[in-house]
Amino acid sequence: MTARTAYFVTGTDTEIGKTLTTSALLHALAQTGVRAAGMKPLAAGAELRDGVLRNEDVDAIAGAANLALPLPLTTPYLLREPAAPHIAAALEGVSFDIGHILDCYRQVAAAADAVVVEGVGGFCVPLTEEFDTADLAQKLALPVILVVGLRLGCISHALLTAEAIAARGLRLAGWVANVVDPQMRFQSENIDTLRARLPAPLLGVIPRLPAASAAAAASHLDCSGLPNWPAAGAAKPTHTFSPEAKEV
Repeated sequence: MTARTAYFVTGTDTEIGKTLTTSALLHALAQTGVRAAGMKPLAAGAELRDGVLRNEDVDAIAGAANLALPLPLTTPYLLREPAAPHIAAALEGVSFDIGHILDCYRQVAAAADAVVVEGVGGFCVPLTEEFDTADLAQKLALPVILVVGLRLGCISHALLTAEAIAARGLRLAGWVANVVDPQMRFQSENIDTLRARLPAPLLGVIPRLPAASAAAAASHLDCSGLPNWPAAGAAKPTHTFSPEAKEV
């Protein structure tokens, strides 16, 4: 069995709300009654706690999902250095194997009804000399959800990212506006401009939350129009996860 619902979450930059949006999507999916799993295939910036490497983004995504899967599947590459992935990988002697990431995704998709995959940084972050995160998104071939960090310059960043998504032959299924700069002037005008120019619906505006959480962020989103979004009360699957599952 393969996940019927799956999305790739990217953003206009780093630190603009991709993880919060990914967590919100997973929370909303879980509320419909399906088994939802999250993936962040590459994460940089981990620290050792009780003998285990931990990353805040990875932990947040795992906490929002209602289907627990092994970390080596959901985050096959977890690096210590908080830097661009290709730089962190070079420092740690790691080589990214895109085939391995895709195989991990297939196993996750075989275990879940819904999968949300979060990218790293912006849409075109280098991974190897020949491969970047846009190539990974293209290989996964999932509908893309774009997180726009609301701050000065976001219009150009969002439109350029949308062009890059289209250039890879991918569908921009929706976008989320996340308030990064609460003091941003003409916020609503910027949102209106993007609504008129981006070729996908606005799923919602996440304000600056007093306590950021998946549930709080999800309350500001309407995901019902996303492709293959499950209806409320969707039946849970009867299959169980097997680490040997390979089928797509």
